[in-house]
Amino acid sequence: MPKPKKSTPSINLNEQKYYINRELSWLQFNSRVLHEACDDRTPLLERLKFLAIFSSNLDEFFMVRVAALKQQVEAKVSPLTPDGRTPQQQLDDIRLHLSPLVTKHNEQFEQILQPLLANHGIHIIKYIEMNPKQQSYLDNYFKEQIFPVLTPLAVDPSHPFPYISNLSLNLAVVVKNPDTEEEFFARVKVPSVLPRFIPLPSGLGIENYGKPVHWIGVPLEQAIAHNLEYLFPGMNIQEYHPFRITRDADLELEEDEADDLLLAIEQELRKRRMGGSPVRLEIRSQTPEILRSRLLQDLELTENDIYEVDGLLGLRDLMYFMALPLPELKEPPRQSVVPSRLQRLKEPNVDPDVLEVEEGKDFFSVIREKDLLLHHPYQSFSGTVERFITHAAWDANVLAIKMTLYRTSGDSPIVNALIAAAENGKQVSVLVELKARFDEENNIYWARRLERVGVHVVYGLVGLKTHSKIVMVVRREKDRMRRYVHIGTGNYNPKTARLYTDLGLLSCREELGADLTDVFNFLTGYSRQKTYREILVAPVNMRDRFLELINREIENVQNGFSGRIVAKMNALVDPEIIAALYTASRAGVQIDLIIRGICCLRPGLKDISENIRVISIIGRFLEHSRIFYFYNNSQEEIYIGSADWMRRNLDRRVEVITPIRDQEIAKDLQEILGIMLADNRQAWDLQSDGSYIQRRPGNDCPEANSQKILMSMALRPTNMT
Repeated sequence: MPKPKKSTPSINLNEQKYYINRELSWLQFNSRVLHEACDDRTPLLERLKFLAIFSSNLDEFFMVRVAALKQQVEAKVSPLTPDGRTPQQQLDDIRLHLSPLVTKHNEQFEQILQPLLANHGIHIIKYIEMNPKQQSYLDNYFKEQIFPVLTPLAVDPSHPFPYISNLSLNLAVVVKNPDTEEEFFARVKVPSVLPRFIPLPSGLGIENYGKPVHWIGVPLEQAIAHNLEYLFPGMNIQEYHPFRITRDADLELEEDEADDLLLAIEQELRKRRMGGSPVRLEIRSQTPEILRSRLLQDLELTENDIYEVDGLLGLRDLMYFMALPLPELKEPPRQSVVPSRLQRLKEPNVDPDVLEVEEGKDFFSVIREKDLLLHHPYQSFSGTVERFITHAAWDANVLAIKMTLYRTSGDSPIVNALIAAAENGKQVSVLVELKARFDEENNIYWARRLERVGVHVVYGLVGLKTHSKIVMVVRREKDRMRRYVHIGTGNYNPKTARLYTDLGLLSCREELGADLTDVFNFLTGYSRQKTYREILVAPVNMRDRFLELINREIENVQNGFSGRIVAKMNALVDPEIIAALYTASRAGVQIDLIIRGICCLRPGLKDISENIRVISIIGRFLEHSRIFYFYNNSQEEIYIGSADWMRRNLDRRVEVITPIRDQEIAKDLQEILGIMLADNRQAWDLQSDGSYIQRRPGNDCPEANSQKILMSMALRPTNMT
């Protein structure tokens, strides 16, 4: 028996110096996204995509995180973060860290990517660069397609400053009356109902470029700016300057006081469409001081809220170019496969007048054989999860389907399958989370459509978001009822399932079925279930169970054995979990963390976190799966589910995490973790100061891109389970 190790001296692990600021860590994440746009190893159009993602991420960051900090400052409340910053200090630090990133973002597009695009026959040009034929075409296009949509708004004593909608692109126009020499200010909104980029007809002036032209066109605002005389006839156009506004877009919902949650959220969505207080103003650096001051005054912003851009504003619209049919400028097409066990299933009979005659196993018999692990997007979402729910909808022996919907797509095959199930007489219960940020309107639409066909729709619990990804199918089989379950890490959304890496478990183990029955009773009724047979449920037992699992590794090390933790998630923020990981590291537990986004833990601190390593993987797919591995003195335990280690996940959301009991699946998950930890192409190592360093293969070391490796593994004939 090994001798127990001596305990380590006491240290206050709550000291501020041991924690990275959440907002600054997020900026580091978005900086890694921007790096993909700057990396010449990334295909050209994919680089544009990452520029667009950086911009879109930043919009949401201002609409939610910066807006919340500004509200705290205005309310004169100053809660300290675990790292000791006040709201105002965070706002100051955000600006300090973000300003050079914004500059880098726009320089990358204007100075580097635009010339590269032109070399490959993609020309985003300015109006003044067009030849007479091109200008003539664009002027006619303006008169026919753009001019009827525009509404110029004057600003003077009889016309107050107009409302500027959230994320709108605008032109601030100065015009002069030629008779009185008096100058006036007006605002022209660049309409979002029209495409941001206007393509010119193929063959129009391409002789000027010397190479094949795949796309040539101008930004919409250029077409408007050079035809302003049609909007202000009889006036002299003095100057115009584009600007863009970001507003607070978080819902202010008093759930306790809402008699009808759906109606309350609809009312808040109407407010959001108008937008809350402005939080950011984007302008060109050449904007005159008088115009700059006018915008700040009317929008009630300060100089610290201005972000100057030398070039196009609103680069999130660059995603437009991903639709160009130029595969040589993109990543190779993604190939997803159906697991071999599901490849020869008979399809459900959707015609009641036709008898089933096709031979083969049904979906449920495959699950009865043994549990099945799904890994998206490497494995097909439509051929697995959608197929499972569709089979359940049309199977004559299925009596009930229960599931949670957090985010789904606008044309969801899953929702259509649930509607078919209800129309087929099955009892269907769906918890639709109306509070899923920026998906509220879509979820309201689906909730109403489901209700119209008789589905039992629940809108969630007061004070809690339902973020779990769970389905349960109840099926009559001979003389018993059997429950089939899917427990996943990602949303039931076929669109994001092609872009996000996620895991799911299909099982009919009795313990999981009984546990999910209790969870659904908790969600739809008045259950106060406190214990579960297998699963971890937030906010009930998940936090305590994770702390127990960490402490068990500590005890094993203290008793002279090995301790090991590997955890993969989107974010690590919770101070209690971080303190427990520090304690484990100090005891000698070896810890590897794969954290895509925010990480508030500082690895590599002497006597604190010397045994903790943190990596972030940024690649073609957005890493979204959550995996938790504990060595447990060689009796390894591994879990998957919907929760990150954040306060909101552990305390303010309904989350479900399941243990993996099948040893082959457990080994598959360990292999996935090992491949990611060995990544030397898309992986970044977190330093103790909060910065990241991207790994690069050594001279004698082959490149190991974890996502490419997992894609190739999925294509093998003997793909996972």
